[in-house]
Amino acid sequence: MGTTDTTGPADATGAAADVELRRVTVGGVGLNVALAGRGPAVLLLHGFPHTWRLWTDVLAPLAGRHRVIAPDLRGFGDSDRPADGYDAGTLAADAEGLLAALGVTSAAVVGIDAGTPPAFLLAMRRPGLVRRVVLMESLLGSLPGAGDFLAAGPPWWFGFHREPGLAESVLAGNEAAYVDWFLDRGTLGRGVRQEVRDAIVAAYARPGALRGALGSYRALPDSDRQIRAAVAAGRLAVPALTIGAAPVGRALERQLRPHADRLTGHVLEDCGHIIPLDRPAALLDLLLPFLAAAG
Repeated sequence: MGTTDTTGPADATGAAADVELRRVTVGGVGLNVALAGRGPAVLLLHGFPHTWRLWTDVLAPLAGRHRVIAPDLRGFGDSDRPADGYDAGTLAADAEGLLAALGVTSAAVVGIDAGTPPAFLLAMRRPGLVRRVVLMESLLGSLPGAGDFLAAGPPWWFGFHREPGLAESVLAGNEAAYVDWFLDRGTLGRGVRQEVRDAIVAAYARPGALRGALGSYRALPDSDRQIRAAVAAGRLAVPALTIGAAPVGRALERQLRPHADRLTGHVLEDCGHIIPLDRPAALLDLLLPFLAAAG
């Protein structure tokens, strides 16, 4: 059973997206999943500090043409927070299991931030399942091509987040201020709508929420090994689209280009890291034609 929510802006018909929230168990882990629309399936994988509500402003236009599947990744939002399994390979397996549980045999996959490495690995592992892949605002481990982005070292919060227990103890009671910093920075100071901000902040203030959400940072060495093994074993055969903004720019595109057969890269100008909330219309201008293309 699921509950129904109405979220997102009006689509071309003036209607908002009717979103069903459903609990789906995959490999013993309960995932909270937002479902909307009908048509070819599109799986949306968020990052940090996000939940499925990252996609709020693109849900209605996507749902007008697609069956949209937007889970809270394990450890995030209302999904379970197991002790482990936050590496990109396991998150990719979660995504594959979710599609199977929903009866989906073909899907486009869209990942941003921490959702990008599992989206990439799923497309590499299951080209018969993933018909197209969109990768945004992240790096693919230590693959060459991101030297300019990393010239001054990784962003400061990577080290802070990777130290077990540190961020949770320091940020206890101050989760809202911390999430607000990322939401503000990720939209170049423009911020996000109050109801979206409040829902995301509330999710991160729950007991154990930070520990779960930071799991992907603590699993980065494992994720990097998985990405390197994947590109050593084969190529990305499905059509791929990279979308960069500030600060990643074309770094992801440069990492992926030597390993992809059909790659298109774009950078959105005057756009922050949180593309779906900062420049949803510009994102849709790229996303909708790519998802609709044949082949």
